[in-house]
Amino acid sequence: MSIKPLAFRMRPKTIDEIIGQEHLVGEGKIIDRMVKAKQLSSMILYGPPGIGKTSIASAIAGSTRFAFRTLNAVTNNKKDMEIVAAEAKMSGKVILLLDEVHRLDKGKQDFLLPYLENGMITLIGATTSNPYHAINPAIRSRCQIFELKALSIEDLKLALTRAIHDEEQGLGNKNIQIDEDALTFFATSSNGDVRSALNALELAALSTAADNDVIHITLEVAEECMQKKSFHHDKDGDGHYDVLSGFQKSIRGSDVNAALHYLGRLIEAGDLTSIGRRLLVIAYEDIGLASPQAGARTLAAIESAERLGFPEARIPLANAVIELCLSPKSNSAISAIDSALGDIRSGISGDVPNHLKDAHYKGAAELGRGIDYKYPHDYESGWVKQQYLPDKLKHKKYYAPKLTGKFEQALAAIYQKLMK
Repeated sequence: MSIKPLAFRMRPKTIDEIIGQEHLVGEGKIIDRMVKAKQLSSMILYGPPGIGKTSIASAIAGSTRFAFRTLNAVTNNKKDMEIVAAEAKMSGKVILLLDEVHRLDKGKQDFLLPYLENGMITLIGATTSNPYHAINPAIRSRCQIFELKALSIEDLKLALTRAIHDEEQGLGNKNIQIDEDALTFFATSSNGDVRSALNALELAALSTAADNDVIHITLEVAEECMQKKSFHHDKDGDGHYDVLSGFQKSIRGSDVNAALHYLGRLIEAGDLTSIGRRLLVIAYEDIGLASPQAGARTLAAIESAERLGFPEARIPLANAVIELCLSPKSNSAISAIDSALGDIRSGISGDVPNHLKDAHYKGAAELGRGIDYKYPHDYESGWVKQQYLPDKLKHKKYYAPKLTGKFEQALAAIYQKLMK
C-alpha cells in the first residue's frame, strides 16, 4: 500500500490547525465565524501555490462534519460533478473543493449553478489567478472572495517543526534532529510554498542514514534535498501584473535598486515584450516633457535588446531603467490629454469656431467659414492672439507644466507668456 506524501498527511483536519491566514481563520474572523455558526457560503480562495487553499477547504469540511469532495475544473468532467450532486441530494449538503476554478467551462458551470443557488453544494474554488480577472461573473457573483496571504518564514518553520514531531501523520517516530540553519533553509528557500518545504523535509528524512537511531539533518543535507526551488513566474498570472506594476512604480519613485530587482524578475521570466512595452510607456507617461530625449533613448535600448536577445539584452535594458529612474519626472502630458478626454467624454465639447473651420471649398465664405482667421506666420513673432477652443471651453487650461526638468521649464516660460 502506497504511503501518502508528508504534505498530504499534514493537512489540517480543523481550522484550528491551519497555519497562517489569521485574517480569515483567526478567532472571530470571517471563516472562523462561518464555521462556528455552521452557515457556510460558497467562496473562492486565491493566492500563490502551496499556501493553504486546499488545507482551508479540508479544514472547513472537518470542522463542520459535512461531506467533502475534491474535483479539478480541468481534469474532472461533468459526470464527476453529477456524482457529487447525487451525493448532495442524498445527504443534504456537500462541500466541493474545485481546484483551478478559473478554468471552469460553460457546461460544468451551468450544471453547478442551480446547486449553488439552492445551497446543496457549497463551492470552495481554489485558484492562483485573480478571480476578478479570471473567473466567470456568474460563478463569482455567487461566491465570497478571499485572498490568501503568503506564509511567513515563521509560519513555515512552525509547519516543518509540527511535521517533525507529529507521531501519527508526520515524522515523529523517526527521531529526527535538525540543525537550526537547515530548518531556516527549508523555510526560506521554498519561497512561501509549504508543500515544497515539507516534500524536501520528507526527502531529507528518508534519504539520511540514522546514526545511533538519530537522523541528523544538516544544512548540507537540506540544500541537497531542497535543491533550488525553481523561479516561478506565470506570464499570464496575476503575479505577473503585480511585478510590472511594482516595476513602473519603482521607476516613477526614482528607486533604482527596486526597479532593477523587478527588472531582474521579468528577465528571469524571459518576458522581453512586456519589459519593452512598459519601459516605453514609462518614458512618456512618467518622465515625459521633463526629459523628452529619454523616450528616444529608451526606444533605442528596447530595439537593441530585441536584436541582442537574452542574456545580453539585460545590458541595454538596465541602462534604460537606470536613466529613467534618475531622470526628472513629469506627468503633465498624460494629465493634460486625460483632462481633455474627460471633458469630451462628459459631453463638454462645442463647435469649432467659424474662423477655424475648413474653407477650402466653394461656398465656404457664404457659410461664414474661415472668415477673419489670422495666419500666425504673417506676424513677426509667429504668433497672434485669437480664439482656438470652442466657446464652451474658451477659458479652459488642460496643460499644467511641471518644473522638474530644464526642457519643461523652458516650455512653461513660453506657455505662461502666451497665456498672458
